[in-house]
Amino acid sequence: MNDLSRQHEESFRALFETMAQGVVYQDREGHILTANAAAERILGLTTVFGIVKQNQGHIRVYSEANLGTTFKIYLPRCKTERNTETTATVHRSLHGTETVLLVEDEEQVLKLGRRILEQHGYTVLTSATALAAQKVAAQYPNPIHLLIADVIMPGMNGKELMERLRSRNPRLRCLFMSGYRADVMAHHGVLDAGVQFIEKPFSIQTLTGKLRDVLEQPPSEHTTVS
Repeated sequence: MNDLSRQHEESFRALFETMAQGVVYQDREGHILTANAAAERILGLTTVFGIVKQNQGHIRVYSEANLGTTFKIYLPRCKTERNTETTATVHRSLHGTETVLLVEDEEQVLKLGRRILEQHGYTVLTSATALAAQKVAAQYPNPIHLLIADVIMPGMNGKELMERLRSRNPRLRCLFMSGYRADVMAHHGVLDAGVQFIEKPFSIQTLTGKLRDVLEQPPSEHTTVS
């Protein structure tokens, strides 16, 4: 790691420590956060930091009292020219008619996910919390074929939610998502080996393709979680 990268990382981590110590934090929209409220955003900031570092980028943090905090992200220019040659590919339908329960605590992501899935033919039930998702599932009169849930959510993680829903619906298929890599999630014990997982950020094609992969699996590959 060069000096510039080290400086950016130290600045980023120093911001986390400052928020954790109870210092009032103001974001770019002018929202004032207490220590506890600011802590709720640490996971999101860490996700951004990890994505930028994985792509050989840098983050600069500027923070001034009464003015707020600015994050500037620098990513390397792509040197590879886009391949314009036509290649033969096997196309498959990314649409479906199944019922999906989407659980995501970020409202914008939840709305976007619902719109994408409905545009691809799915019946979509949504919930912002794991507790509410259990109520939605219990009250829905028809079968729910797939649960899509963030690995880490307030109150209950995705794994616990899956286990509770499967106690009533053993054939429920599950797809987890997170801004962290699957091996990181597994290391912390919130994601079992072998479960279906998609890493944020993802494209519409990646998401809908993964849904078809999960839904078209033989029952023996998804009804048991190892």
